[in-house]
Amino acid sequence: MATRLEFHLDEHCPSAVADGLRRRGIAVSTTGEAGLFGASDEQQLAFASSRRRVFVTCDADFLRLHHSGIRHAGIVYCHQGQRSVGDLLRSLVLLAESLVPEDMADHVEFI
Repeated sequence: MATRLEFHLDEHCPSAVADGLRRRGIAVSTTGEAGLFGASDEQQLAFASSRRRVFVTCDADFLRLHHSGIRHAGIVYCHQGQRSVGDLLRSLVLLAESLVPEDMADHVEFI
């Protein structure tokens, strides 16, 4: 069982965020790497959850999925265009350093 948060970035997250997380030793996957371009939101969230990864997105549709009661390993939501790459990276690093996977289960964190 993972003791540190791991992330899955959706297709709207800049690749520089994934690179920055990896440089800091934080496990991360991306929609592109997973071959999930064009997959439904439900499939993408299920992929991340099956790997106990917190889903990072700017897509409000994932908030609707959360409110519908779909179980997940956690969602980090950032309104598109509101944060720089550096701000997003710092926020994710802070979450990874402060929380454990159980803290994020079925939870949405707004950054």
